[in-house]
Amino acid sequence: MIVLSEDSQRTSGKDAQEMNITAGKAVAESVRTTLGPKGMDKMLVDSSGGVVVTNDGVTILKEMDIDHPAANMIVEVSETQEEEVGDGTTTAVVVGGELLDQAEELVESDVHPTTIAQGYRQAAEKAKEILDEEAIEVTADDYDTLTKIAETAMTGKGAETAKDTLAELVVDAVLAVRDDNGIDTDNVSVEKVVGGSIENSELIEGVIVDKERVNENMPYAVEDADVALFDGAIEVKETEIDTEVNVTDPDQLQQFMEQEEEQLREMVDHLVDVGADVVFVGDGIDDIAQHYLAQHGILAVRRAKNDDLKALARSTGATTVSALEDIEEEDLGFAGSVAQKDIGGDERIFVEDVEEARSVTLVLRGGTDHVVDELERAIDDSIGVVRTTLVDGQVLPGGGAPETELALQLRQFADSVGGREQLAVEAFADALEVIPRTLAENAGLDPIDSLVDLRASHDGGEFTTGLDAYTGDIIDMQEDGVVEPLRVKTQAVESATEAATMILRIDDVIAAGDLAGGQVGDDDGDDGPAGGMGGGMGGMGGMGGMGGAM
Repeated sequence: MIVLSEDSQRTSGKDAQEMNITAGKAVAESVRTTLGPKGMDKMLVDSSGGVVVTNDGVTILKEMDIDHPAANMIVEVSETQEEEVGDGTTTAVVVGGELLDQAEELVESDVHPTTIAQGYRQAAEKAKEILDEEAIEVTADDYDTLTKIAETAMTGKGAETAKDTLAELVVDAVLAVRDDNGIDTDNVSVEKVVGGSIENSELIEGVIVDKERVNENMPYAVEDADVALFDGAIEVKETEIDTEVNVTDPDQLQQFMEQEEEQLREMVDHLVDVGADVVFVGDGIDDIAQHYLAQHGILAVRRAKNDDLKALARSTGATTVSALEDIEEEDLGFAGSVAQKDIGGDERIFVEDVEEARSVTLVLRGGTDHVVDELERAIDDSIGVVRTTLVDGQVLPGGGAPETELALQLRQFADSVGGREQLAVEAFADALEVIPRTLAENAGLDPIDSLVDLRASHDGGEFTTGLDAYTGDIIDMQEDGVVEPLRVKTQAVESATEAATMILRIDDVIAAGDLAGGQVGDDDGDDGPAGGMGGGMGGMGGMGGMGGAM
């Protein structure tokens, strides 16, 4: 009996496993050379000629056109890592790819994939226990360690020339937005400015609004400003239904216009009465209202974005109101300085000198668009790891130290694991050593010598020793200041293991000939898995080309 249509494709058994494993490994291989302080960059070019030059693993994988369903599972590992921690995306993907590589050898030795998956899960649980035991405590008062964590995250991403300065800016920014409710990094705004050098980057304890004052007659700067935030328009109110006004003589027209003008004057007078010096408006401001605002020396900005209004409210202490007549004196915020300044050839409004600013802005400078874009990605990673460290309070040494220690202890743990799962635990330990080995390869060092020296050091009980990619020496990473949050490693191990075991357990891939997105014989195309797999299968042939192109 024929179940599938004649246009369907089906790959079963070891062929399916090999195909999926190869796809996962190809994704990992495409980002492997970016790992570490001496990792190389990738240039991604789209069909319209747009270019992205980056060292960031998750950015590379997002920009690549990957269709293979198993390959996309590995891409999801990087996305999860980015969301949870903000850094370590390349590590997670490379470990996931190596777990598949080690599993492939076991499958060829007739170890069942379910057995491998069980051994991997046991090894991952043990690995997290080991990492928890070896973690180093850090507090919010340990400013030096926090800056070292920020530096480690941005190393190798085009920010080395000024990483000391940038790391301090990042730590200051995250500490500024920390409150009793936690740390919301959305309160750290990033403004990219092309022009100047990376060293010109600065932290503004306040908000930069990418707008100009609405009228040339308004003041450029206001000191000790009372700030009003209005999420509406300073314009004549329109009726909710269509209306028509019949005018029979010029006096009536004049009276009608005077009445509109009086409405606008009353709006502005209300702002003056409550004491507003600066007004940020979410919608438009009528020309007549602009004139009256300028007469009273009020600096006004129109069409401010919702995110800007939220940041201004958090920074100045103002309350955003939806009806202008509801603004009271207590709704106003305060800023020591509100001024329109030129930065990189663009005029922006700077709201600074804010008491206990809870919303800050990082101004990133660079010579070209590509430099500034990559700098922003490095800063995003740094902000993420500093936030994670402050939340968890635990860090680990870098330079391949945790992976080497895990490999050592997991091999010892494997002896206590019964059955064939022992082989999977040993394979898991071998897979983790891909990190120090890759660090050595990317630094132009001999990976075998480096790995042997690292193992010898950890055998001697030195948990914090790792590989110095610049000298090739085995050094104490904690003393050298190369540290990263505990969650970077635990999340990488967890998500890489889950993705690898899921791929291993697949022994049948069925792809429909109809790639419209529906099930075979399902006309509505709503949620058919067969169609989805078909879309993925369509890209299988391209995976080899993808790896070669990278």
